[in-house]
Amino acid sequence: MVAPAAVSTFSSSSSSSSSSYSVAPRTHRRGLLSARAPLPPARTVASSRTPLVVSSPPPTPAPAPGHAKVDRSGRFCSPRAARELALMVSYAACLEGADVVRHFDRRVAARREPGYVFNKACVQSYNFMSFCGGPLEVATEEEAEKLMSQNEKDSANEAEVLSAPPRLVYNNFVLRLARDMLVAVASGWDQHVEVINKIIPQHWKDEPVARILELCILHIAMAEMTSKGTPHKVAINEAVDLAKRFCDGGAPRVINGCLRTYVKDHMSNGNSQAAELKP
Repeated sequence: MVAPAAVSTFSSSSSSSSSSYSVAPRTHRRGLLSARAPLPPARTVASSRTPLVVSSPPPTPAPAPGHAKVDRSGRFCSPRAARELALMVSYAACLEGADVVRHFDRRVAARREPGYVFNKACVQSYNFMSFCGGPLEVATEEEAEKLMSQNEKDSANEAEVLSAPPRLVYNNFVLRLARDMLVAVASGWDQHVEVINKIIPQHWKDEPVARILELCILHIAMAEMTSKGTPHKVAINEAVDLAKRFCDGGAPRVINGCLRTYVKDHMSNGNSQAAELKP
């Protein structure tokens, strides 16, 4: 399975202190780019005569107690980490036109650059539950600048983690699980492409290159349900959370709807668990 085929297949043919400052939700899509991939230009900040736009997530819930975030070695050890890694590799493979499993193996086996030092504190500070949110309003420019500064720190921390050699960040359980997910993605790619092309909205079909990340999330969730035996509800919730973290706009809602349709209409064994997906 070579990623570019998926893309073509998805195609269908200074103000006063009383002023209010808009704080927009941040986007994480840039963090999924590989270390060698060019980064998009930094977000600009408007002049003081216009609303100051910065990025800021809403307050995030406490991590679920079901899985510890890191193990004793200071590496990620949760299934959520494996899903993020699988998504990152899938996205990078699509950008490069590479096979997802081979791309994963290459990245894991890659040697560190001479002099490279990884700050393990970044792993402890990494927040899997940092989601994009709606616009926020702050009373002063100072508050907006403070939020922008914090966002820059958070983005730098995420970039450090996501671009680091995988063996420094993820334990063996996460690496095995992520690879198993990607093997499942590759084996079911052609079949899932046909289904995805039926269930995604038309505007996604019209701009498949701009929706590579969202399509990768769908592939991973479908592969989990069909090949890994992940309960439908779990796979859908995890996919929606990935979309909340790394995608923009209404992607989480669309992905939720697409996967529910997939379970209801396109899975031969979907009837047994379909009742769980009803609101």
